[in-house]
Amino acid sequence: MATDRRAEATWRGSLMEGEGTIERVGSGAFGPLGVSWPARAESSGGKTSPEELIAAAHATCFAMALSNGLAQAGHAPEQLDVSATVTFQPGTGITRSALTVSGQVSGMEEAAFREAAEGAKENCPVSQALRGNVELSLDARLTS
Repeated sequence: MATDRRAEATWRGSLMEGEGTIERVGSGAFGPLGVSWPARAESSGGKTSPEELIAAAHATCFAMALSNGLAQAGHAPEQLDVSATVTFQPGTGITRSALTVSGQVSGMEEAAFREAAEGAKENCPVSQALRGNVELSLDARLTS
């Protein structure tokens, strides 16, 4: 069954001098959040950007996909620490999403962990949405 998610935003003024607000999300989990052009292209100044939200979505989606893949292989992780860094180039757009994961997974070899992480990178829904438009990279390692 398909699931729809909703977010509402308001923008006031021109791109360069204006500012906006992510008013709310359907779940009620957060909002309002301020957004601005400087938050995208310069310094955040305490505001967020579409790219930061994509980074959060990518990191979370990847963590969930990797956790599921590891558990299905009989190696449920104790912990996965994931970050995603999304690169925005003004005039071009989003050019890259770089995933980094360190995982605590008992009884798993480094090579098997990296293979599982690569599979999660390829198959998580956010990666699938970005693929073909954005360079995707991954740095994966086991920790003790």
